Amino acid sequence: MEEKKVSLFKMVSFTVCGIVVLDTFVTPAVMGVSSITVWLLTAVLFFVPYGLINAELGAAYPEDGGIYLWVKRAFGEFQATLVAWYYWVNVAFWMPAVFIAFTTWFSLAFAPNLGTWPSAAITTAMCWVIVYIGIRGADLSVTMTNIAAVIKVAVLIVFGVLGVIYASTKGVANDFSLSSFAISFNYDTVAYSSAIVYNLLGFELISSIASQIKEPGKNIPKMTILAGILIAGLYIVGTFGVLVAIPADKLNPLDGFFYAIKELCSVFGSGQEVAFSIVIAATLLTLVSNMISWTLGGVEVLDEAEFTKYTKILGHRHPKYDTPDYSYVLMGVISTVLIVLNFSLGESANDAFWTILSFSFLVFFLPYLWLFPAAVKLRISDPDTPRPYKVPGGRLGLYIAAFMGFAFIAMCCLLLFFTGKGFDPLYHGTLVIGTGLTTLFGIHLYRLTKKQGNKIQS
Repeated sequence: MEEKKVSLFKMVSFTVCGIVVLDTFVTPAVMGVSSITVWLLTAVLFFVPYGLINAELGAAYPEDGGIYLWVKRAFGEFQATLVAWYYWVNVAFWMPAVFIAFTTWFSLAFAPNLGTWPSAAITTAMCWVIVYIGIRGADLSVTMTNIAAVIKVAVLIVFGVLGVIYASTKGVANDFSLSSFAISFNYDTVAYSSAIVYNLLGFELISSIASQIKEPGKNIPKMTILAGILIAGLYIVGTFGVLVAIPADKLNPLDGFFYAIKELCSVFGSGQEVAFSIVIAATLLTLVSNMISWTLGGVEVLDEAEFTKYTKILGHRHPKYDTPDYSYVLMGVISTVLIVLNFSLGESANDAFWTILSFSFLVFFLPYLWLFPAAVKLRISDPDTPRPYKVPGGRLGLYIAAFMGFAFIAMCCLLLFFTGKGFDPLYHGTLVIGTGLTTLFGIHLYRLTKKQGNKIQS
């Protein structure tokens, strides 16, 4: 029986679901209406080059592994191992934050008296739902993300439509004059541009299951164009809706989405609460879908790394679904530990927890420092591989796209160290020591693989 392939529609849905993040897209709106201009410029200067490079690499190398495979071909197994390890670690540390947001929004909307430990239980349970879905395989994961992608598109369109209705009936919370779109070139603008870059990453996720894609040479470039236009448009429409409803100086990056949609739903009059409940319930589902996309990508990328084949935990396969089940389970264990830490220590743990999250952001950015040079190296060193799609403009076009992408990612890494509050031993120590230990452990796993081969026991 012929294996069912992932269609272009499912590829676009999967990518939109992975990249569009409703819990963090509000953050740049703190800049005010000029954030829309920053979104547009970042889309042109970063998102387009990044998408073009992923389209070329994904079409040229339609094999499972995505970014790991590309870096391995360009720079060898050692550096590819680090990339895969960083990718996986980031997802394991990011998942608790996503579901803490999930539980917080759920509590605010439906259970305002939810206690600490019931909140912790819900947060933990959601992490293990993701583990279960991941173990069941890519088929279920892609199906779930297809459904959620449609919901994400609908939610952000609702933001835009309600924003227009709200503006015409109640006015706007911010100044939308032409001058308000002008950018102030200061630290805040640069810092929030990094948040926008963070919200635009994920094009390479679909290439982690490239062997399951229908006609990857043709469909990956098409997916990049279609998903890219849709994603950039949705983010801008959503930002417009937020700024119509909430004054920028009163916008909280953590719960701004929640209160913005609540205010926008006031256009329904007596039906406000019903409309609000429907939108929030849909939004909660999209948080789940985001983690489905990223856990699948993180685990599949790590699964291609050589050292996983020689370890009892990371290399273990589920007897029925043939998935790297223990890799998912280990993610669940790490997430559970971080959730218990956050809820058991109360407010005193918040700084530590969000510091750990910042560390995961840094680890998240690091693999992309290899992505852009890998595209250049492979175009030069591997000219015989057919390239159904190439970055326009010949080598010069590729060089420009790679430089722009690398520069933005490097800027994001550096800005994580600048908080505007001076040196913080906990924060900066975690970033430096945490990243250092993560790197050393990745190196250790690689060396074990080389030294002991099939005899490795872990």
